[in-house]
Amino acid sequence: MQVFPTKSNLIQTKKSLALASLGYDLLDRKRTIMLKEMMSMIAKAEEVQTKISDTYVEAYRALMRANMACGQRTVMRLAKNVTEKDDVRILYRSVMGVEVPEVTLAKGEARPPFGFYETDSSLDEAYKSFCLVKELTCKMAEIESGAYRLASAIKQTRKRANALKNIVIPNLEATIKFISDYLEEKEREEFTAQKVVKSKKHAD
Repeated sequence: MQVFPTKSNLIQTKKSLALASLGYDLLDRKRTIMLKEMMSMIAKAEEVQTKISDTYVEAYRALMRANMACGQRTVMRLAKNVTEKDDVRILYRSVMGVEVPEVTLAKGEARPPFGFYETDSSLDEAYKSFCLVKELTCKMAEIESGAYRLASAIKQTRKRANALKNIVIPNLEATIKFISDYLEEKEREEFTAQKVVKSKKHAD
């Protein structure tokens, strides 16, 4: 850094170094916290994915039983009568300044949207299983989106921390050394000059 070697610049550069060091510590701490949160999400994602797979198997088995018990045409007709729901709700929470989504389903009737007189209990089981799949899929979307946002923020934070550690802080330390060395040399020269002046006075 090109600065004029003065005491005021030395003080200012030392302050800048202290701020840069503090900034690096904070960024490193932030990165660690976000990394722990992301690893926790990845562990949850594996658990939820297993549940989704198992629930899909149960849902399709129940659906096959319903097709055999009620007839495939009846099941298809009832399925077409099921209306789409706009019941997905997305809120956000902050993890070290990163907006992480929280996806939930609005609470509604758990009762199947078809009558019992022309259906079998297997169709009820299939309906409940697919509702659970929907909930788990929302949870998976929440986890994957949150993990992606955190991964992106971790990458940016790491870049900033590395820039401070490998560029800014070494430059400031080099500048402090340069100014300190210059001022010490100047003080030695002034001290030597004063001794020469005193020697001359004594000699006169």
